[in-house]
Parts: sequence; C-alpha cells; structure tokens
Amino acid sequence: MKTFNNRAALAIAAAAGSLALMLPAGAHHSTAMFDFAKTVEIKGTIKEFQWTNPHTWTKVDVEGGGAATVEYGLEGMSPNYLTRNGWSKRTLKTGDKVVLQVHPLKDGRPGGFMVSVKLADGTVMYNLPRREDPAAAAAAAAGR
Repeated sequence: MKTFNNRAALAIAAAAGSLALMLPAGAHHSTAMFDFAKTVEIKGTIKEFQWTNPHTWTKVDVEGGGAATVEYGLEGMSPNYLTRNGWSKRTLKTGDKVVLQVHPLKDGRPGGFMVSVKLADGTVMYNLPRREDPAAAAAAAAGR
C-alpha cells in the first residue's frame, strides 16, 4: 500500500477549501417563486416585521372573503438596502394598518415580494426601486 504524501494532502485540502468557499453562494435562494410581472394590492395589519439578513420578512394579517383572516408572508430587501432608503427596524410595528403593493407568489399561496407599503399616515415606503408609470411618463412628456 502506498503512503499518503504531502502533494495528495495538499490537493485534498485545496479541494475542500474550494468547496467551502462555494457554500455561501449556493446558499442564497432564488426569487423564481415570485411573479414579478404582476403587482397586487393587499390591505392588512402587521403581525410581525423581522429585520433580518439576508432579507427582511413581514407577516401581515389580511381579511379574507368572510370572517377569516389570512396570514401573508412577504419577503423584502435586506436591512442594509432598506436603511439606505429611509427604513428602520421600527418602520413597521405590530398592529399597524397598511396597504401593500406585492409581487405575488406564482403558486397562488398568500405571500409574495413586497414592492411598497403605505403607512396609516399616508407615507409610502418603497422596498424596491420605483418603476416609472409609462402612461404618466408619456403625459409628462406631452406637457399634460
């Protein structure tokens, strides 16, 4: 039986190190479950706002078609991104009444990716960059 040499040990260590460096990239999840072609509006009450990395998470109770309340789970951008756009960990509080713009889940479950939230005082906080409304842009360009 051949003895284990330093070159083989170095090759194994290099391979293991390469695999370890690839893990964080592979651990990041996809946004393929969201329908970014659709935006829906939901009105509800904040149940929980998690200021966590890599993405924030919001639970919202939404009145269903009757007496039932449906809990929506909404993914948001990172705390770092949101801080740069005027948010803080106190922007959404349990019990806040809100109107949300959401890219829904493709499979129809109650959830999605948060686009913006309108607070009770009328302030609109954007979670994603604002998309210009083509009709409004055309009207502005025409001087209307």
